[in-house]
Amino acid sequence: MSNFVDECNINVQGGNGGAGCVSFRREAHVSKGGPDGGDGGAGGSIWFVADHNTASLLNFRDHPHRKAGSGKHGSSKKKHGTSADSLDIKVPEGTVVYDFDGHELADLANHGDRFLAAAGGEGGKGNARFLSNKRRAPAFAEQGEEGQERWLRLELKLVADVALVGFPNVGKSTLISRISAAKPKIANYPFTTLEPNLGVVRIEDDKDDFEMVVADIPGLIEGAAEGKGLGHQFLRHVERARVLVMLLDLASWDGVSPKDQETALLKELEAYRPELLERPRIVVGSKADMVFDDDAQTHGYDVISSITGDGLPKLIGKMADAVASVRKVEAELDTSEIVIHRPVVETISIERLDQGQFVVHGRQALRAVRLSDLTDPAALEHAQKRLDSLGVNKALSKAGAREGDIVHIGDLSFEYEAD
Repeated sequence: MSNFVDECNINVQGGNGGAGCVSFRREAHVSKGGPDGGDGGAGGSIWFVADHNTASLLNFRDHPHRKAGSGKHGSSKKKHGTSADSLDIKVPEGTVVYDFDGHELADLANHGDRFLAAAGGEGGKGNARFLSNKRRAPAFAEQGEEGQERWLRLELKLVADVALVGFPNVGKSTLISRISAAKPKIANYPFTTLEPNLGVVRIEDDKDDFEMVVADIPGLIEGAAEGKGLGHQFLRHVERARVLVMLLDLASWDGVSPKDQETALLKELEAYRPELLERPRIVVGSKADMVFDDDAQTHGYDVISSITGDGLPKLIGKMADAVASVRKVEAELDTSEIVIHRPVVETISIERLDQGQFVVHGRQALRAVRLSDLTDPAALEHAQKRLDSLGVNKALSKAGAREGDIVHIGDLSFEYEAD
């Protein structure tokens, strides 16, 4: 079974908020103690955090559910419930988060970038919070808010300095095994590599040691940009590479010339992401040991043999120079700031159903009616005032609600009254 997973679905659920408490002081010689119910604690939120020590999405393949803890309920004597800790889920650098409609929600490209995947519910207010000059003995409190729950899709785009690009069986796996400590599966047939392999190439000299990460991208085929084969899964790993190394087969079994291979590869890269053609690019002929020297030179490319090692030092030097140049430009532009992604706050909206029914959407509207006892006249009055202050009544009127229509807010239903 593969230990590299670059796409998965994950279910995240924020913790529920604790309920507020309804309580009154009960002490000797105090005949009418005031309300002293404490607030509930907030539920824990779930965050995705980009981490350079995490290599793939393997942890979510067989265990896709993640749930944060819930807040504790409030209690008497104005004791507030404890809030639950947030749950940080580490994902690889380069992870892109999508909803199930295909909309991109966040791109966690750098170490430390964060995305709020599921917000925890807020704790309910205790009855002590509702004390006022008109309401001396509030006998209601807020229920805790439910945590957000949803399914998300994660896709990993590898962050590498160099991406090896070429058709199947061109020698990419052999090359990365020669220039790094990576041990990919190697065999003499197409599509040996079904998942990317990463290798670290180290160059030691008297001045300074230089390291770069090289990715062996599985072989592309014509039509990959349209999704043929596993085109999209493979091509997305090229997107973040600083430098592209295109390997051309000098001894292609089907007789396709290196020039035609280069043209086809460039066409696929352009069809997938035109900006990839602006990336620094090194083109080399591979398998020089399988052709005569004169044949290798007539193609006009630098040539290498991963079997004999010919041409590898020169290629590594070119790769290092190109990577160093790109890194220098990036360093000048780098602000070194961690990016925190939060979803836009949901506003109040009205959905009209058939047969005179309306649904009110929005976190604040749901919270306004999450009271412990809406049969209590004071609680009902409080809920009505909150909904009115949020603009729910005006929004219903604009949506065409009439006297007697049914309005749904969360699990509760009301008859609409114009006043």
